[in-house]
Amino acid sequence: MKTHALAFALAIMIACPSSPALAQQARPAPNRGPDVIYVPTPHEIVDAMLKLGEVKPGDVLYDLGSGDGRIPIAAAKQFGVRGVGIDINPERIAEANANAKAAGVTGLVTFRLEDLFEADFREASVVTLYLLPSLNAKLMPKLLSDLKPGTRIVSHAFLMGDWVPEQKVDVEGGMIYRWTVPAKTAP
Repeated sequence: MKTHALAFALAIMIACPSSPALAQQARPAPNRGPDVIYVPTPHEIVDAMLKLGEVKPGDVLYDLGSGDGRIPIAAAKQFGVRGVGIDINPERIAEANANAKAAGVTGLVTFRLEDLFEADFREASVVTLYLLPSLNAKLMPKLLSDLKPGTRIVSHAFLMGDWVPEQKVDVEGGMIYRWTVPAKTAP
């Protein structure tokens, strides 16, 4: 898998050497495969997630497990914000880059081939995700330690361990949840 992903990234860089979004794929490929199967978030839920996350100009949105890139692309198109998608699957990264190009937002969005448990997303002011409850719970300590206080986290369908969401919204039978990273307290 690692060799295939690196070869894929190099082939894209050779074919499109001037594309900074595609050049992001030059990082070493993650050492493992996806934790979940890819299931795209319906567009009405994407819109509701952006609303619940109070996305606004000036935000930096990170989508963890970004799949085809629809959430960062929608945020860039609707609000002009910079978006970063992180996914472990090189096929999803290629699809997301193609979708960003088709949407005309390659100047605002970047997709990175990375393991979200090792990725740096400290600059985010909004984080979106559609992962399993076990992955959300595993990711929660990293979110709380790495993100700035006030960062909004929005999850499609799944809770985050025992961290109680401050808001939840039913969108045509699909639940979305929101948390805000609290202020850091001294030990």
